[in-house]
Amino acid sequence: MFDVGLGEALVLVVLALIIFGPDQLPKVASQAGRALRQLRTMANSAKQDLQEGLGPEFADFDVADLSPRRFVRKHLLEDLDDLHNESAVTEEPLLPFGQRPPYDYEAT
Repeated sequence: MFDVGLGEALVLVVLALIIFGPDQLPKVASQAGRALRQLRTMANSAKQDLQEGLGPEFADFDVADLSPRRFVRKHLLEDLDDLHNESAVTEEPLLPFGQRPPYDYEAT
């Protein structure tokens, strides 16, 4: 999610030690953890409120589907995969060499 490597994480830890000091760092870390937990709880409750407010028509709605990448993957690429799988199953076998396919006079 954040793409933080080992070296970057070490730099952040050293900076936190310098800024807050070794005696204040555990207190600051616990406050940060508590704030993240509260933020996650607020986000989950807002998501639930949104889903309840939309009603039963949107029971399968997912907020993450609003991401453009996920929207394209779900609505466009899955449809193409479904079409490809259906055509592979229902495709008629090829005619042997030398045979002509049937001619439909109504189609021309």
